[in-house]
Amino acid sequence: MNQGTHEVTNVVTELHDYNVYTTDIALQEAVRRADGTGHEAELAAYGARLGSAETLRMAEDANHFKPELHTHDRQGRRIDRVEFHPAWHGVMRLLREQNLVSQPFSDPRPGAWAAYAAGFSMHGQIEAGSQCPNSMTFACIPVLQKEPELFAQLAPKLYSRRYDARNIPLEQKDSILVGMGMTEKQGGSDVRANSTRAVPVHGEGRGGEYEITGHKWFFSAPMCDAHLVVARTESGLSCFFVPRYRLDGSKNAVQIQRLKDKIGNRSNSSSEVEFHGAWGRMIGEEGRGVPTIIEMATYTRLNCVMGSAGLIRQCLVQSLHHARERHAFGKRLAEQPLMRNVLADMALESEAATQLMMRLTEAFAQAAQDPLQRAYQRIVTPAAKLWVAKRSIELSAEAMEVFGGNGYMEESPVGRLYRETPVISIWEGSGNVMALDMLRAVGREPDAMHALLDDLHHAFAGDAPLRAQVAALADALGKPAETLEAQARRHAQQLVLLVQARLLREHAPQAMADAFIASRFDAQWGRIFGMLPEGSPHKAILARAWPV
Repeated sequence: MNQGTHEVTNVVTELHDYNVYTTDIALQEAVRRADGTGHEAELAAYGARLGSAETLRMAEDANHFKPELHTHDRQGRRIDRVEFHPAWHGVMRLLREQNLVSQPFSDPRPGAWAAYAAGFSMHGQIEAGSQCPNSMTFACIPVLQKEPELFAQLAPKLYSRRYDARNIPLEQKDSILVGMGMTEKQGGSDVRANSTRAVPVHGEGRGGEYEITGHKWFFSAPMCDAHLVVARTESGLSCFFVPRYRLDGSKNAVQIQRLKDKIGNRSNSSSEVEFHGAWGRMIGEEGRGVPTIIEMATYTRLNCVMGSAGLIRQCLVQSLHHARERHAFGKRLAEQPLMRNVLADMALESEAATQLMMRLTEAFAQAAQDPLQRAYQRIVTPAAKLWVAKRSIELSAEAMEVFGGNGYMEESPVGRLYRETPVISIWEGSGNVMALDMLRAVGREPDAMHALLDDLHHAFAGDAPLRAQVAALADALGKPAETLEAQARRHAQQLVLLVQARLLREHAPQAMADAFIASRFDAQWGRIFGMLPEGSPHKAILARAWPV
């Protein structure tokens, strides 16, 4: 006779069927401040759909059943096709139908930028891999808008809210995705070391047709209908629009060598490719390919902040859900004093990341209007990408620790979040690249930097210690180039913390802002969670963070 060895008790039920938007107070407030009230019904509906058990299962399946590369058909013809599980197409369809590919450009309603940021970060909480091709497509729009003839052909397909995964020429499709190809094995982030070459075949310079020969070590994502590719001409590095199919309908000579076997981001396909005389059209000025594609990267870096903020938020939500249901040593985990300190610290990090994400989005919507908006777009964005991405790595590890040994299991809800965070820190420029980009922007945009420092100085008018921090940063940014470069990460961290403190002072409850400032500017702050000082308002912070 079989006898049971134990009963299943004190095991936390999986979080599902909740609303990702309506349970996020800080995000809702930010959308409303940005005149996005008209989008809230759509965001609430999307939040409910994202949090449904059906969507959560779809996201799991999209990551479990990884994309597969088929280089040839049964008859030996080269096809270079990547096949995906139906779940991938399901999460991609969600993004497209929510207009999270072109909303800031195609939606004329007020608050479109804020609605986009909210929706994009919410989606990343549930399935982050699908953000990559959609982010690149979003970021290519302002670049392609400068090519009127080409953009006129592409705009309806870029702005479409119909998902079209068919592997056919882009002229025949309802909607398209556009990726990017910069990195080569010998250069990495040093794009100027690229060796891929382009030779003219019909016309020269902007709008001319070229054949491209070479390789890309990271090509994201190969199923896109076209890519913006950097290749070398006689005048230097230039940028090209390279479709998957040639104008005559034949397959373009872009051969996928293999898919990358990544630690995370498993649902999305990243690849290595070779160009064997691939057809492309030059966009931008000849020899100015790096500035052309860096404009695209500026927008994808904003999306990186959104993605990391979303991952931080989901790690927090999962941790709070677990701690409120799990009991240990006679109490719920969420009632244990040290655990409350850890969770409240994580909640502060999440709100600070959300406030920063939404403030950067505001700057992108208004960048041309004044130097302060320009500073947020050009100076704060790379610093924020560095900082929020790295904090997401630390926080996801802490979330795993909240779950204990169960968190380290493959089936844990935080396992995929933990694996997903590092890619954002690397993609579109690692920490050093971001810190140096921030310094370059400071040097090139002195008026913008002065406007930012003045804004911070005035925001902390009643706070002498923070005003001293602003003065110290201003002094540090004036040091010699070699010293400045060596300390670039330190300056990026200081800038982001000051901006976050300023935003929390303005938009969050005073107790939260005070707790953030008291911890982040404490000389003993150790960059691990659970370091909030004595007297911090844990209860109020946690009630705002997850009001369920």
